[in-house]
Amino acid sequence: MGEVAMDESGVESAGDPIALFQRWLKDAEGGELNDPEAVALATATADGIPSVRMVLMKRVDNDGFRFYTNAGSQKGAELGENPRAAMCFHWKSLRRQVRVSGTVTELPAEDVDKYFHSRSRLSQLGAAASQQSRVLVSREVLEARVKELEAKFPGEIPRPDYWRGYLLRPERIEFWKDGAGRLHDRFLFSRDGDAWRKKRLFP
Repeated sequence: MGEVAMDESGVESAGDPIALFQRWLKDAEGGELNDPEAVALATATADGIPSVRMVLMKRVDNDGFRFYTNAGSQKGAELGENPRAAMCFHWKSLRRQVRVSGTVTELPAEDVDKYFHSRSRLSQLGAAASQQSRVLVSREVLEARVKELEAKFPGEIPRPDYWRGYLLRPERIEFWKDGAGRLHDRFLFSRDGDAWRKKRLFP
């Protein structure tokens, strides 16, 4: 039963984890109710204290997984001192999960500018107004900052220097699919130079 299910998901015969992830993401886009690209992102301080939060993964290709955030936030600060991270995608409707871990680098400014200006005007204002992770006295203060920026920039909103993009280059990608009686299917892809090694794991 498990082997048939895995054949349907493509993981049994897959040799390229990025192509398989793209296939699973497409499946999730057709079945997951909200934000199939939502992912739990785990970072850690230089001395190993972890933290995790949900972000949106905006693009995946052979280079890795891209996301954008305020570099002054907790995750931005942690990535600055410890440029390694892990992601966990969980598509409950499909009973599938993907875990990714690797190194993180900043994306070029031109790439970040392009994405920033593709967002809605309100999202750009919100990103520019937010001092992410710092103490906020009241919501009114945040709303006032948005109105101030809206008046200051009636045209294009300049991207704040602290709003940046990151690329997680995966070293390990694990695919998990639910199985009856907890006989789940797990396959781990580990980077080996420019190639990938694949192993089945006990559930």
